[in-house]
Amino acid sequence: MRLRHPSGRIVHLACGVSLIEARTPAEAFRMLDAAAADLRAGLSGHTGGTGTLGIALRLPHPLAAALVDDGRARTRLRAELDARSLEVLTLSGGPDAEGGGEATGTAAGAGPGATEGVTGDPRVTEGGSRMTGEGSGGARVAESGTGGCGSPNGDPSPNGDPENGDDAEGGIPDWSDPARLQHTLDLARILVDLLPEDEVRGAVNTCGLGRRAGWDDARERAGARHLGRLSGRLADLAWRVGRAVRAGFQPQQGYVLDSPEDTVAALTRVDKDRLGVCLDLARVVRDWPAPEAGVDRLTDAGLSVITVRITEPSAGWQPVLRHLLAADTARTEYIEVDGHGPAAADLAYVMGQLTTIGLVPESEPCATQ
Repeated sequence: MRLRHPSGRIVHLACGVSLIEARTPAEAFRMLDAAAADLRAGLSGHTGGTGTLGIALRLPHPLAAALVDDGRARTRLRAELDARSLEVLTLSGGPDAEGGGEATGTAAGAGPGATEGVTGDPRVTEGGSRMTGEGSGGARVAESGTGGCGSPNGDPSPNGDPENGDDAEGGIPDWSDPARLQHTLDLARILVDLLPEDEVRGAVNTCGLGRRAGWDDARERAGARHLGRLSGRLADLAWRVGRAVRAGFQPQQGYVLDSPEDTVAALTRVDKDRLGVCLDLARVVRDWPAPEAGVDRLTDAGLSVITVRITEPSAGWQPVLRHLLAADTARTEYIEVDGHGPAAADLAYVMGQLTTIGLVPESEPCATQ
């Protein structure tokens, strides 16, 4: 759903749709059909219930690997979206989309010490890791059980092994391992084929680098190297296809990206034109002592708030969102609703809150704040 901010900037509102149980494109198509029908039915009678709706897809790595290797499957997925008047501008590669799969070819989490330059398989990354179709961890089950809107809250599993770089049970390793880089680049490649015809950029969300515990000098150097490669390859992708993808790293308690100060320090030297942050506003209001000042700390340091996520509609995030969407500017471009209740109701509630800030559907003139 495209909304016009009083500044004239377009802000995209989307409902999170989890496909983490899908292992093949065919399964994804069926789950997407059910999710779209449920969302339309729930929005019946609400403003925005007709016309094009935005969705933010959560793709497990087996499905992402299948899609990136099959151009016809990406074309069909785009056709399925168009047929249902759905548009996708963001994909998630963060903990809540970790639906199985593992890095093989090297020991899991061996990124910092892995041997670089392994060749032969086009999906083998610099460190020799390759995303496989199935993993020992299995998929995390979406709450709806049908792949519909809404997703788990993204909390890393307590069974994850920070010593091995694991973000979540069954998930791929953190940013010290090249498997994370490969998966994020896979998502970017998929996204450029899913973007609406009139859009020239989108965003991929990812984890906050890795767990603080065990993030030693070797992991930090490896992470910095992988972020540099991510920026370069996103730039190359934009040059080749004429569409840009930015990556948003999500601050999270216990991760390298945690407080605003930690986040600024860790991302000081990144390419800020292509890399920024993704804020889960429920976490922000819960974990940051001064949320609005924290947002200012990020943006004053030149970091873009690429994506905002609303995972708990009742969490008191409204003042932070209002701060981000002040009358003179819109400091975020994508808002994703990933609540635990009925998806359509959560989406309608957030839409109502945005209306009070002064945002209106793209086709309508902006109201004066």
